[in-house]
Amino acid sequence: MLPTIQGRAAWVFREPNFDIDLIVGVDHMKTQDIEVLKSVCMVDFDSKFPSQVREGDILIGGENFGYGHPHYPSCRALRALGISAIIAESFSPGFYRGESSNGFPLIECPGITSKVERWQTVSFDWDSELLEIKGTGETLQCGRVPQKSKDLILAGGIIGYLKQVRLNQY
Repeated sequence: MLPTIQGRAAWVFREPNFDIDLIVGVDHMKTQDIEVLKSVCMVDFDSKFPSQVREGDILIGGENFGYGHPHYPSCRALRALGISAIIAESFSPGFYRGESSNGFPLIECPGITSKVERWQTVSFDWDSELLEIKGTGETLQCGRVPQKSKDLILAGGIIGYLKQVRLNQY
């Protein structure tokens, strides 16, 4: 069973078609050093972001979030800083496929960018697929999260998932 996601909105990307590569900058698409990736994560948007974000925070995104080539350094940096999920109006299919395979929670929630402000706390319940905005009492019905995505999250990504499948075959 997946635990409730609860965290502060560390950033709200309201624009559609946000290119995920901009989170660490295109100059860092081949960077493997996680400490370097963490140090440049989101600094083009807020120079203090790496020091302000904390474990359990989330990102909020607009329509077609993750547009562009599905590179992984940006989400590796986000996860290393403690970002626990991305909740967006919708996701680019390539981004969704890639990050779901990595076991990263991606939740579609129409209307979220007009309801949530930076640093507000939100809570997502996997069973009801409702998002509650703390302090306002407002709830939003999110899109259905496919069972396969939930299984990948529980397994920690595709490698863990395939190991479980293989163990269950014998």
